[in-house]
Amino acid sequence: MVAQTEFSLKARQRGFHLVTQEIIRNLPELPKTGLLHLFIKHTSAALSINENADPDVRTDLESTFNRLVKEREPYYEHVLEGDDDMPAHTKSTIVGSSITIPITNGRLNLGTWQGIYLCEFRNYGGERRVVATVMG
Repeated sequence: MVAQTEFSLKARQRGFHLVTQEIIRNLPELPKTGLLHLFIKHTSAALSINENADPDVRTDLESTFNRLVKEREPYYEHVLEGDDDMPAHTKSTIVGSSITIPITNGRLNLGTWQGIYLCEFRNYGGERRVVATVMG
């Protein structure tokens, strides 16, 4: 069985946002065993799996990424869409556009402290489109 759906995640400001439940609400029925592949259709946002309990992790990740990839660097050529645009592309390349999660007993088999993040790298990126493919 392969099922695929496409949906939007609500618009969020720049940062790391726990979206596990929002994604689960948009999924088709999950098989007993299989895989969920999630792909974000944007070049200035990403998906990741990380800490789902302590919100300080999300704040610290935002601070770390902003120190690693700064705005207004003199060597940027892609600058017409705002100071946050080229750094957003770079950050999304570092994190990646897709994740795969095992499905076990009809549920996502995430670790106790794991959640799915929308990594929004634009100040105001708008709704983000995600393609979910369930295989099992």
